[in-house]
Amino acid sequence: MTDDTRERAVPSGRLSRLGVFGKLAGGVAGGVIAEGARRLADGQRPKMGELLLTPANIGRVADQLSHLRGAAMKLGQMISLDAGEFLPPELTQILAKLRDRAHHMPPAQLQQVLARDWGKDWRRRFARFDAHPLAAASIGQVHRARTHDGRDLAIKVQYPGVRESIDADVDNVATLLRVSGALPRTIDIAPLLAEAKRQLHEEADYRREGEQLARFGALLADSPDYVVPALDREFSADDVLAMTFVEGVPIETLEGAEQDVRDTAIRKLVALVLRELFEFRLMQTDPNFANYRYQPATGKLVLLDFGAARDIQAETVEGYRGLLLAGLAGDRDAVREAAVAAGFLGEAAVTRHRVLVDRMTDVVLGELNRSGPFDFGDRAFVAVLREQGAAMASDRDTWHVPPIDTLFVQRKISGTALLATRLKARLDAREMIGAALAGR
Repeated sequence: MTDDTRERAVPSGRLSRLGVFGKLAGGVAGGVIAEGARRLADGQRPKMGELLLTPANIGRVADQLSHLRGAAMKLGQMISLDAGEFLPPELTQILAKLRDRAHHMPPAQLQQVLARDWGKDWRRRFARFDAHPLAAASIGQVHRARTHDGRDLAIKVQYPGVRESIDADVDNVATLLRVSGALPRTIDIAPLLAEAKRQLHEEADYRREGEQLARFGALLADSPDYVVPALDREFSADDVLAMTFVEGVPIETLEGAEQDVRDTAIRKLVALVLRELFEFRLMQTDPNFANYRYQPATGKLVLLDFGAARDIQAETVEGYRGLLLAGLAGDRDAVREAAVAAGFLGEAAVTRHRVLVDRMTDVVLGELNRSGPFDFGDRAFVAVLREQGAAMASDRDTWHVPPIDTLFVQRKISGTALLATRLKARLDAREMIGAALAGR
């Protein structure tokens, strides 16, 4: 695929974005009919869920969400990352494409956005401005530029219409999930949708992100393990966020590195997550791999994208503290009680599936308290958890939505574990958790 084929104008108006959802719904419906007819002709009696989750239909969803970008694509990315290994393989594989599938704006649309914030003669303010973006994501794309006084900048430009379309996009994606049967009608997701809208509005607020960038830069200024770009206030505006350009390679490239290099990188990342939760009480909650880069010469981690940074409530911090202390003590009953108290588990699930909950807890405790480094590359226990959890998941009357704050923290923790798995890292997680809880 050439770079030109990845240029695709962002539908910025309400009707144009609604039209894309209409096209998506029609395409999926057509796919269901065609696949249903094929299976009936083969003598099968397919269920609606099987017809909706075909590779062809999921491909249609991924393609149209990547076209819309904004909140629609962001939600698809979140689903693919958060669900980890517990989604159907076909769904996981295709949704994962959303993490690096975004098209970038054509030059004319880019010019319109920058002229609105910087004025029509904005190019005169730069010695160089690379028209082709370094990266394109769900909410914006990044360009490299150099000012006349020698500043080397990375400039994030927001897609037009993103902020205005967030509420409608979230509602439309929720409707698709409801229609597909992926969500039981007994669950009230209204609070979750409201929080998703709020979070996405925050991520689309580049002035807010600039301040969060500055906060993290100050908190980590004395740490030798991390690099945070410096905010450039002169060129930052409503639709543009400017910062110093920092060299680094994608963190996934460490897959081929020596074991100790991979272990050290993940140790630094886990240490940061623990500091965010228990020391800063401020967390960047988007664990997308693209938000981390690595400097081979220094071993430092480059931290990017602070739109999803949020203050963590005290009760959430204490909930995790109680759960982890019980886990380190190997106390199954205390873990179960702490999980309910913190909102990880609902009372109904514990009442109706006590045996399964205890079995799953025993598996986790066995892994946490095993002597020596934890091997993230050994995923045998995940299959056991998936098997045990399947029975609980099938009982939709016991489905439970944890507190919103917990969901965002857990999203970061789960995403970090997923990256550690990708790199097959090994580290003494028990020792690191114990030190963090002790304030060391």
